[in-house]
Amino acid sequence: MVVKIGVIKCGNIGTSPVIDLVLDERADRPNIDVRTVGSGAKMNPEQIEDAVPKISAFDPEFVVFISPNPGAPGPAKARDLLSAMDIPAIIVGDAPGIRSKDEMDEQGLGYILVKADPMIGARRELLDPTEMASFNSDVLKVLAVTGAYRVVQNTLDAVIAAAEAGDAIELPKVIISAEKAVEAAGFANPYAKAKALAAYEIAAKVADIDVKGCFMTKEAEKYIPIVASAHEMLSAAAKLAMEAREIEKANDTVLRTPHSGKGTTVSKTALMDKPQ
Repeated sequence: MVVKIGVIKCGNIGTSPVIDLVLDERADRPNIDVRTVGSGAKMNPEQIEDAVPKISAFDPEFVVFISPNPGAPGPAKARDLLSAMDIPAIIVGDAPGIRSKDEMDEQGLGYILVKADPMIGARRELLDPTEMASFNSDVLKVLAVTGAYRVVQNTLDAVIAAAEAGDAIELPKVIISAEKAVEAAGFANPYAKAKALAAYEIAAKVADIDVKGCFMTKEAEKYIPIVASAHEMLSAAAKLAMEAREIEKANDTVLRTPHSGKGTTVSKTALMDKPQ
């Protein structure tokens, strides 16, 4: 059976650009078929009402909706629409989504909430395409190396396996803490693990500082350095994450978990070994 998966992207968080690749990193996985629609950078209810119904034409076994802050008006509208559809749906969001966890339970939705996927400090005095790309690349490094993406991979693979077997889909209820991410990363060296934990926690704190700089501080002379400091923190987190990976590389203990040619998950640590 080929499992059909609908992906809806809304707005900008670090998990969004790679969600398709987490499902099918080499684009040759034979047991799934993925279609993606998006609302663009805007997260307004109007864009959501246009984007979400388009995925139903694909007739997917389940839908993944990914956006910042699942409680914001646009994503909340998406949750309403998805809840009304007769298709299992999983919300992938950031830390503010924890506040909407009970609502998602009541709506019959699954969720994967990534605490260290911070909102970008979107003040125009600081943000341009270069800064935006630099920020997002740092988020990608932190989430990749610390194991957050692997938690997403493992969680969605379990849903795919159930659908492939014809079983009822058990929707995930996952909040990715630093400990959960680093456990999935499989660090062998304790110093590497410590650096990864630090990187994840710093990235999680970036979101709090950006909220303060973007929404709680009115004077430019105050909010510009606040937002800039959050971007500097994320850069430091990315460096710690890469230092953790370099330690594992030096010991030839980097855990890799690709999908095989049949679509199953395989793994290896030693670089020259074949994944099993």
